[in-house]
Amino acid sequence: MALTTRMLTPDTWDDFAALVESNNGVWGGCWCMGFHPGGSTGTRQGNHDAKQQLVQRGAVHQVLVYDEERCVGWCQFGTPPELPNIKSRRAYDADAQDPPDWRIGCIFTNSKDRGNGIAAAAVQGAVDEIRRAGGGVVEAYPEQTADRPPQRGAYLHTGPEELYERHGFVRDRRIAKWRWVMRATL
Repeated sequence: MALTTRMLTPDTWDDFAALVESNNGVWGGCWCMGFHPGGSTGTRQGNHDAKQQLVQRGAVHQVLVYDEERCVGWCQFGTPPELPNIKSRRAYDADAQDPPDWRIGCIFTNSKDRGNGIAAAAVQGAVDEIRRAGGGVVEAYPEQTADRPPQRGAYLHTGPEELYERHGFVRDRRIAKWRWVMRATL
């Protein structure tokens, strides 16, 4: 695969929408809305419309990964106000420290293309965009995969810990049995 990245914008919306639609709306209709303010609307069409409105307003930071002209994955990132909803929020807030400048929310790879480096390209693209925007402290909330039974790729929607280690992220604190806050300064 010859992977490249582009930001999700009104110009790339159709590519993103085609990927989401070809994967059952992603996790049953999320449309990558779970981390945004307000989270999921509760319906597939509501999530579609809400995401499209955010994209049209320029209120989304999301790197799309392409294999030539076909969109095959993404990595969502943003500031804490852009992505206030994270998994294990109660545990996260219990040991809250200085807020990060950026968060990486979710990663998605087309189900037929998993295992081809798409998630790695997506995170690299997000890291590059964060650096271009001035960098700072970045948090991710990946799943621990070591010493754990194998998990389906779709379950690891915040990414595996090892993926972030390759980009200099280190464990900060545990927020669930298999989930960590990992931080890096870019």
